[in-house]
Amino acid sequence: MTAFWRDLGLPGLIDVHTHFMPERVLTKVWAYFDGADRVLGRPWPIRYRVAEEERVARLRAFGVRAFTSMLYPHKPGMAEWLNSWSAGFAARTPGCLHTATFFPEPGVLEYVTRAVDSGARVFKAHLQVGAYDPNDPLLDEVWGLLEDRGVPVVTHCGSGPIPGAHTGPGPIAALLRRHPRLRLIIAHMGAPEYAEFLELAARYPHVYLDTTMVFTRFMEELAPFPRRELPRLRDLRHRILLGTDFPNIPYGYAEALEALAGLGLGGDWLRDVCHGNAAGLFGIA
Repeated sequence: MTAFWRDLGLPGLIDVHTHFMPERVLTKVWAYFDGADRVLGRPWPIRYRVAEEERVARLRAFGVRAFTSMLYPHKPGMAEWLNSWSAGFAARTPGCLHTATFFPEPGVLEYVTRAVDSGARVFKAHLQVGAYDPNDPLLDEVWGLLEDRGVPVVTHCGSGPIPGAHTGPGPIAALLRRHPRLRLIIAHMGAPEYAEFLELAARYPHVYLDTTMVFTRFMEELAPFPRRELPRLRDLRHRILLGTDFPNIPYGYAEALEALAGLGLGGDWLRDVCHGNAAGLFGIA
């Protein structure tokens, strides 16, 4: 594992899409994946179903020097509590980028402002699980605040693994028309609408895409990446970020790295994707 980034001359990896959340919430997330065969028609065994301390230790052993604690609400009244937990997790976990989230509800601007003022460096917006429109008027000032403060938002907005009421490129395109400077990170490269989200990244200079699960054998069976879009990946090399979905993946962490190397886009591309781009975005020395 460490040979991958050492051979590239990197000090380690930066993974912008990892999940740490309160234990009772994570237990429910794992239960959802345990029933994936009923939803996706195939099993989704959690590879790293271990205690929190061991999960952190595994990431560090892999050479991940900075990571996130992606978490997300599915109903009102949940986001502020998650933010409190996440702030505590980041404070006690060196290398974790202080992560926060939100939901369209009364008071959302106030608790998002508090999170930003207290040091939140990245937010997560899960349009599929949250089942909300990013253009909900309750979020107008939230997006404006995050745009003005330059805080990135990792957004699950593609229609994979199953479509939601507000997934797909349309709602995000509308959001970006109103907030063109928003630092939006498209999770999973927008799978399965890869081409459409790559087009948005080409149009908006502050839009990034993370590689979470993309190109692995598992994802290629669910939503294969169109090889005709590889030249665009090369063109957008400074706005592609390593993401993995650790620990909620049904394969070993190394497979995600091997899948990226297998694209044949070169060492400079891998160095940018696996470390340089995120280091610049988050100011990591």
